[in-house]
Amino acid sequence: MSKELHDQINAELKAFQEDPVAFMQRRPAKFEEMPGSGSYAQPVFNQAALDRHDDVAARDMFRKQAVDSGQLDGSARAVFLDNDRADQLTDTFSHSGLMSMEANGLMSARLAESPWSDDYWGIYLGVLGKRYADSSFPRSLDWKVNFDYIQSNPAATILASGNQNAVNKLSPSEKYDILVGDKQFSLTKQMWEEGRGYYERNGSVETWMGICHGWSPAAYMLPRPVNSVTVLAADGQTKLTFYPSDIKALASLLWAKVAPRAKFIGGRCNDSAPQTDPQTGRILAQNCFDTNPGTWHLAIVNQIGVSQRSMVMDATYDYQVWNQPVLAYSYSYFNPATGSAVGSLAQATVAKASFSNDKFAAYRGTQTASIVGIAMEVEYVVETLPTQNFPDGPQRDRTNKVRYLYDLELDFSGRIIGGEWYQNAHPDFLWTPAKGARALPPWEARSPINPADWLNGQPIPGTWPQIAAITSEYSKTPMAAIVERLIQLAR
Repeated sequence: MSKELHDQINAELKAFQEDPVAFMQRRPAKFEEMPGSGSYAQPVFNQAALDRHDDVAARDMFRKQAVDSGQLDGSARAVFLDNDRADQLTDTFSHSGLMSMEANGLMSARLAESPWSDDYWGIYLGVLGKRYADSSFPRSLDWKVNFDYIQSNPAATILASGNQNAVNKLSPSEKYDILVGDKQFSLTKQMWEEGRGYYERNGSVETWMGICHGWSPAAYMLPRPVNSVTVLAADGQTKLTFYPSDIKALASLLWAKVAPRAKFIGGRCNDSAPQTDPQTGRILAQNCFDTNPGTWHLAIVNQIGVSQRSMVMDATYDYQVWNQPVLAYSYSYFNPATGSAVGSLAQATVAKASFSNDKFAAYRGTQTASIVGIAMEVEYVVETLPTQNFPDGPQRDRTNKVRYLYDLELDFSGRIIGGEWYQNAHPDFLWTPAKGARALPPWEARSPINPADWLNGQPIPGTWPQIAAITSEYSKTPMAAIVERLIQLAR
């Protein structure tokens, strides 16, 4: 532990000891870790949205829709309830105690290959209908202004002009429609229809609405598209260039619309301002307590450290954190009784029986024998604006780091059985698709299609245009075979 980190943790713990209620309401320490070479996407939640608790509404809407649709397995919180068990989430669950984690070098870990950054493709901008490379595209906060621009400058007219530069600046969905020979531009129409309903009902489309729930798993379930790809459209004449951002967009949409069932842990809170303990500031309602810190610690160590595969954390505590793929973690210890950072597990371990100044004593599990303080820094991938830049690589990604303070409850054998957060802003729930899972629209799920059947330099195979039109119209998504083949060609 560096002296700087040691001093920062001690300052935070001192603030907690002096006024736990105020500290529990603080935002966790967060800083940009990898600035990348791109620009941040439009913040998902601005301060006005946070003040209205839109972040809570967004979290609950996504969680309910995903569980109801079967995308998330909500069956999988006792100290841990039935839906708050790390072994329900991780690919491999081999460590349940801090001693074994430390002995196996798991106090820090980083994935060998980073999930890739992408836009969250806001609905108010037309989702994949956004012409991100067109400098004249309004990028207005008003959905209708953006929609009217597209209506006044239709893709069919731009295509007919033969201006290759203008064609290259079409939106990802417009390029896809041309690729598959869909003269109705079905996928692009569906993209703009996403916002029409909200606009006609409410007169606006919330800027936080997008497909980050598709980007976050796609970013590690599918390989990174590295280069631009020039392919032949279904008409056998038109050449289309798909940039890495175009391909990422199609991949994010595919995983947003037809993602396979995912493993999921964490509670569901319907209260935007849940009741708290007046002495400590701790959230009282169990569902609003969200993921137990014990579950969090077990999950991230066993998934990132042991399984070496990412997972998605939903932590809607500020405007840039929504559904984010995790890249790395590192943790150190503090003594929860003295409130000071320490260098070893032994120095950080306090027997429950002798922990006389425990602010969370009323909430400890009955099987708790000892308590250990943890300061964990988590690095996660964040959104970037789409560009026509290539090649794409980790240097173009953006990542942030956040530091969480919590303690862990251990039983007499040293097994982690629970814990307490020192700040109410923490990961709400965690999820991931199973390793090797594919996102497949219904037609492709029933009749598997081999992406390799689309030969390089040739239009898509003869039956694919009909399948693509049906998939765009009814599933609002591109074909998996086309997305996967574009990624292959881009690598």
